[in-house]
Amino acid sequence: MTELVSHGPVRAGSPWSDVRVLAVKRETATAKTFELDLGHPAQHLPGQHYVVRLTAPDGYQASRSYSVASAPDGRHVIELTVERLPGGEVSEFLHDVVQPGDELEVRGPIGRWFVWEGETPALLVGGGSGVIPLMAMLRFARARGLQDLVRLVLSVRAPGDLYYASEIGGAETTIVYTRAAPRGSGRPPGRLVASDLEDLLEPPALPGVGLPLQGTVAYVCGSSAFVEHASQLALKAGLAVGSVRTERFGPSG
Repeated sequence: MTELVSHGPVRAGSPWSDVRVLAVKRETATAKTFELDLGHPAQHLPGQHYVVRLTAPDGYQASRSYSVASAPDGRHVIELTVERLPGGEVSEFLHDVVQPGDELEVRGPIGRWFVWEGETPALLVGGGSGVIPLMAMLRFARARGLQDLVRLVLSVRAPGDLYYASEIGGAETTIVYTRAAPRGSGRPPGRLVASDLEDLLEPPALPGVGLPLQGTVAYVCGSSAFVEHASQLALKAGLAVGSVRTERFGPSG
C-alpha cells in the first residue's frame, strides 16, 4: 500500500505501544510484510489499521497508517504490508532499515467503517495494494470456515505485482491482470469490467450460484481512481448504494 490510508482519525486515548519486529517478508519488488509482536493478543477486526510512528534522535516524528493484513486469531502477532514509496519518510525507513529484532512504535487498531466481521456476504474488490485489508478478511473467512460468504476480485498489472501470491488463489478469488497475464490465464489482460463482478453475484434465475444481491456488502479498496471505477461497477452489477464501502489509498510525504 502507499503511505496514507484513508481511515478515520486516531481515537483519543488510544495509546502508543512498542512492538518487536519478528520477521520481514518480501511480497513484491516494492512491498514487504512486517510481522509484529504486540505483546498481547491481537484484537483488531478485519479491515482495521495501525499507525506506525518513527522518532528521530533530534525528536522529529513521522507517522503513517497501514492496514492489517493478518486475521485476528488470538495470537500476539499482526502483519502490516507496506509498499515502498520513493521519498516516503516512513515506508523507506521500514524497507531500508528495519530488521527482525528491531522495535517500532504503533497505535491501534483503528477504524470501524471498513470492517467485516463475518456476518454478511462480502464482495471484496481490490486494486494493487488495496488487497491488504481485504486479505485480512479473506484469511478470517478461511480460518472460520466462512469461504462461502466471500468473493475476492483483485486487479493487478502483472503477475509480479501480486501480493500474497502463495495463498491468494482459491475458489473464492479472481485475479484480473490489466497489462500482462500469465500463460494459461482464462482472461486476457484488461481493465476490470462489470461482468467480472456480475459473475460472482447470484443471478435471479440461478439461486445459489454466487453471492446474493440482497444482503451482500462490497468492500472496495485501492487508489482513488480505482475505487471510483470499481464502485460504479459494483452498482452496475446490482448492489445498492448503501452496500458499497470504500477505502482509498494515496501517497503522502
